[in-house]
Amino acid sequence: MADIVSPWPHAPVKVGLVGAGPWARGVHAPVLAAGPETELAAVWARRPEAAQETAEPYGAVAVARFEELLDRCEAVAFAVPPDIQADLAGRAAEAGKAVLLEKPIGLDVPSARGLVDAIDEAGVVSQVVLTNRYHPVAQQFLREAREIEVWGARSAGLSGAFLGGDFATPWRLEHGALLDLGPHILDLLDASMGPIVRVRGTGDPRKWVELTCEHESGAVSQASLSGSVEVEPGVMRVELFGPRPPLVYDSADLDHDECWPVLRRTFATAVRTGVSGDLDARRGLHLQELIAQAATSVQA
Repeated sequence: MADIVSPWPHAPVKVGLVGAGPWARGVHAPVLAAGPETELAAVWARRPEAAQETAEPYGAVAVARFEELLDRCEAVAFAVPPDIQADLAGRAAEAGKAVLLEKPIGLDVPSARGLVDAIDEAGVVSQVVLTNRYHPVAQQFLREAREIEVWGARSAGLSGAFLGGDFATPWRLEHGALLDLGPHILDLLDASMGPIVRVRGTGDPRKWVELTCEHESGAVSQASLSGSVEVEPGVMRVELFGPRPPLVYDSADLDHDECWPVLRRTFATAVRTGVSGDLDARRGLHLQELIAQAATSVQA
């Protein structure tokens, strides 16, 4: 990841924001507006009044059309449901704009693959907001994990988001924790233990699902996922086991605000250099393919 201490030597990247819901207002808008690496240039959303409320505190412009947003920026961040993101991000890439994507990058593998194809054809930078990966503690965990022998792992991604509130959104309630929390856990397991080549699932993603992952190395990991359990705070935990004492990543006591400067600097650096990092749209597609494997076995 980029060094967030050194001064930013370039002009800020002008970013347009698509979406004006709670995540856009609470994270994307303030993070992009904080700079110095990025500048929130414009906001577009289905509801014009929401776009105006999101843009106004940061001196950004609320625009009436997606095409107008593209005219005002050099990169586009998305905070919308995955099916909408896959379509609009593909159009942004075709217009030559770098894209900052939420997970999952699409609602299914075909839409995710179509988005990756559009990004590749346009030759634009992409990055996925896999929040944990931008926290310094998670980065240290992954560095240490790559230096040890791991035979197996257990992990959990648990929350009460589907029980009500801002994030009990239709796509989450329909598709459940596999599509919402699955990218986070599978990404951490894949990054810490080596590529996952096979994943099987059991349970109901709207309630509780268990995953068993087989890694290229021969190691096996397990994951418990639910967005429908009463836990506060939410659980995001990975434990790696082998011939040494366990290595653990636990987000419970972490300040997630530490993620955002790293994410912003990493994205802006990718845009200015024209080179995507490891957490690009292809990473998102890999995770989507693993989720599809698990979903097939859950439905069998």
